[in-house]
Amino acid sequence: MYGDRYAWPPDADAVQPLQYLGSDGLHDYWGATLPAPRRRVRYLFYLEGADGSRIWLTERGPCPRRPRLGHFQYPYIHRADTFRQPEWIRGAVFYEIFPDRFDNGDPGNDPPGCLPWGAPPTREGMAGGDLAGIRRRLDYLRDLGVTCLYLTPIFKAPSNHKYDTADYYHVDPAFGTEAELRELVAAAHRRGIRVILDGVFNHAGAQWPPFRDVVAKGPDSPYVGWFYQIHSFPVDPAKVNYETWGPDVATLPKVDTSHPEVAAYFLAVAEHWIREAGIDGWRLDVANEVNHGFWRRLRERVKALRPDAFLLGEIWHDASDWLQGDQFDSVMNYPWREAVVAFLTGELDPVEFDRHLTRLRFQYPGEVLKGLVNLLGSHDTPRIRTVLGSREGAALAAVLLFTAEGVPMVYYGDEIGLEGGEDPDCRRCYPWDDPAGQDRGLLSLYRRLGAIRRRFPWLNDGAWETFVADPVRGVLGFCRRPTPLVSPEPAAGEEGLYVVVNRSAAPVEVTLPTGSDLVDLLAGEMLCGRLEGRTLALPAYGAAVVAPRSLLSPRPGG
Repeated sequence: MYGDRYAWPPDADAVQPLQYLGSDGLHDYWGATLPAPRRRVRYLFYLEGADGSRIWLTERGPCPRRPRLGHFQYPYIHRADTFRQPEWIRGAVFYEIFPDRFDNGDPGNDPPGCLPWGAPPTREGMAGGDLAGIRRRLDYLRDLGVTCLYLTPIFKAPSNHKYDTADYYHVDPAFGTEAELRELVAAAHRRGIRVILDGVFNHAGAQWPPFRDVVAKGPDSPYVGWFYQIHSFPVDPAKVNYETWGPDVATLPKVDTSHPEVAAYFLAVAEHWIREAGIDGWRLDVANEVNHGFWRRLRERVKALRPDAFLLGEIWHDASDWLQGDQFDSVMNYPWREAVVAFLTGELDPVEFDRHLTRLRFQYPGEVLKGLVNLLGSHDTPRIRTVLGSREGAALAAVLLFTAEGVPMVYYGDEIGLEGGEDPDCRRCYPWDDPAGQDRGLLSLYRRLGAIRRRFPWLNDGAWETFVADPVRGVLGFCRRPTPLVSPEPAAGEEGLYVVVNRSAAPVEVTLPTGSDLVDLLAGEMLCGRLEGRTLALPAYGAAVVAPRSLLSPRPGG
């Protein structure tokens, strides 16, 4: 029951039935969409028994009689307080690149002692990948369906990973030049691909000039307050007598972003690369260990400069505190990855997996959910092909990645089945010149899934309806509809995509809940099934994405 919060008495409030949206096994989720033409609303809930009796729920708790006070309130819905994802996120496909291992486009900038391309990765060794290599593979990435590149750090640093930044204003010479970065971004933009860089603002490198000054001058350094906590002087990297990232990593001293000069420095860095290189946003490293005030200021500054810039935080847990509209647009959705891995390795059965997804779905508001960046792996995790132990498992994971709510992100090489264990093994070189190291069937599947994502951009936020979750046969089937998740009821006659995944080693048959003329969009790809009418036959570890033919017709507005 709801109404204008200034209407009195509230007897004329309207009634809106709640619709069931799903269950995670512990909680049932219900929802409704309320109009608020005057940008303010009050509301309360009531449960009605079969005998007509009611229990009312207000912000003060349950009540046996209809209350006159205690309503839940939206006092006023200000435009400045509403959260909106950048429009280009709709239908986006991200691709993470670890530059040193993606492609060596300019051997002339290789540092001394480079490892041979494809040699087993080490923590210290460089392989020679660079910005020129990324640029010459842009057509490959476009054909894969990629619309945004995320590059791990590219600024001057002694390591191969560059998270130990020595100079935030210059591209590392092993990767190229500032001019090459501008050329890469411009070339990507011409292909409809955006570029975001990695912002390492939680810590710097031991060769960063302010830290070197503190090491040299001790408490007399003007930068001594720039670092989070120095335990004693002289500062000695051998003793690690200062706060660092992680467990006493001497090369990564932690900075104090609450210090006005530190905040001003990094805010200027964030603005600089948007102005100078035209980048489209930032992925923010160790985002949960930086103070909230700094992130709020960064958002204000970046969005003032480029309103459609994308701010992506690295947070591995519930990120609600960072996704209130005043800090990040999104986070890397590692909890989603954990659920997918648990399902495909048999730790979760289809019912349990579906419940996990439901919990994640209602953890955040719908506008946040549609921008969450889902991933199967990154430079910080073992490769999905290695984790699941088979190309079939990797293929099923890809189907789930591209048909889920949110935004899919591919870690370079996953599309060809590149393997790798824990860091640094997960950072192997892309085997461009080794056909035997490329799973062409998996690559074809990724390209098909990228095309599906492009054709149906509403997969970001369309409704999800599970129609089969069979723990005995290991089958999960769900329908994705264009209607946003915030709308509990699909429009009358609305069609959707039907996705079925068979996790088991036995073939299965599934009856789809529609009688429309159907097309399997994965027909001809690895692990595809056989569709006859409404009956879908899947092989062991098979999958299908089925669409009514009417959904494939051109539609106004895409």
